[in-house]
Amino acid sequence: MGKSFYHYIVKYRSGKSKDEISILANHVYLDHSFPKYTKDYHELSTYLELNGHYITSMSIFDKAWEMFENEE
Repeated sequence: MGKSFYHYIVKYRSGKSKDEISILANHVYLDHSFPKYTKDYHELSTYLELNGHYITSMSIFDKAWEMFENEE
């Protein structure tokens, strides 16, 4: 079984980089309620739509999800 989306995205955390994926990764890391063990797109997108006040556009999540799927 592969990594969850959370474990995939946090590798993009950065204190210096300000690209949208790194910003998302930093926020996800700090979000203690983020579903850390799921690999389900709908669960994650629903969570972010309802609780992801830090995400400026769901297209950022979609881009990160596509990267996640391509790596699996």
